[in-house]
Amino acid sequence: MPAKTTAAQQSRPAKRRQQPKPRHVPQRTCIACKQVRPKRELIRIVRTPEGHIELDPTGKKSGRGAYLCARRSCWEPALRKGKIEHEFETTLLPEDRAALEAYIETLPVEAAPAPATTAKKKPKNQQVSEA
Repeated sequence: MPAKTTAAQQSRPAKRRQQPKPRHVPQRTCIACKQVRPKRELIRIVRTPEGHIELDPTGKKSGRGAYLCARRSCWEPALRKGKIEHEFETTLLPEDRAALEAYIETLPVEAAPAPATTAKKKPKNQQVSEA
């Protein structure tokens, strides 16, 4: 014998299984190229309370942090043009600069983008002068 359903059960819509919310991915901006990327794709550098600037691979060191892409094309100008010093409002100590330059050497060299080859077309109605 089938179970009886009450009027309240019949009027209640069937529960839909809700889709899980998409997980929030923290975003950060590279101080060199200004590109916004997921935090995990960037490398954090930090100004420690002692005033040193060092790499923070865990992303959890205390101090003021800034982010750079894991590309030489972002690291070299950031170090050379003083973007890191500007970001942290301090001057890099020689030992800190040496440590960051040593890290840059570990980054892979990027292939230069191929120059756009546009062949110049001759105008169709160009007359050739006979000399």
